[in-house]
Parts: sequence; C-alpha cells; structure tokens
Amino acid sequence: MRNLQVEGRQIPLDKEGYLREMSDWNPSVAVQLAQAEGIVLTEAHWEVITLLQDFYHRFELSPAMRPLVQYIRQHLGTDKGRSIYLMQLFPPSPAKIASKIAGLPKPTNCL
Repeated sequence: MRNLQVEGRQIPLDKEGYLREMSDWNPSVAVQLAQAEGIVLTEAHWEVITLLQDFYHRFELSPAMRPLVQYIRQHLGTDKGRSIYLMQLFPPSPAKIASKIAGLPKPTNCL
C-alpha cells in the first residue's frame, strides 16, 4: 500500500494513486496529488475539481470523459466544456486525473 504524506499525516492510496478513503481528501491533499501528476493547480483546475465533486455527490459516480465534458459545458460554458480544454488542465486523461485529484474513485470505464 502506498501513502501520501500531507501535513504530518499518512494518507493511504491504492496502487494507482487514488485515495483509499474519500474522507481523507482536503485541498492540501489535492495539491499533493496534483504535484504527483506534475500539475500545479490554478483557479481553472479548482473550477473543474469543484464541479467534479458536485457531479459525484449528485450521481454517486465519477464521470467518464463524455459526461464530464457535458457537465462542465452546462456549468462553465462551451469554451471550457471541451475535451481539449480539459486535456490541457489534466493530461493525459482528464476524467481519471481530475477524479484522482478531487479525491474521487477512478471512473469505472477508464482503463
């Protein structure tokens, strides 16, 4: 089992780097998870993370790419609700990487 060291706490991760317990998530954990992916979180990242968490709480699942794009488009408009925009923020797989940073489970249909 892998662990993430955040603010003196050991946060358990699964073999792919996702949180074992969603309750361990907080913004500091998100920053550390993002750094492990080579991502520095900006306001644009946080917009997507917040919407992704909202999606999860509403539908009880982490969205695959197509539903994620549609949800972002509904809430942030067509400029941000595009695959290419999300790829720039969360390469190489926005649904997987954004879910991981948001403290959510891996989307079920992502390899």
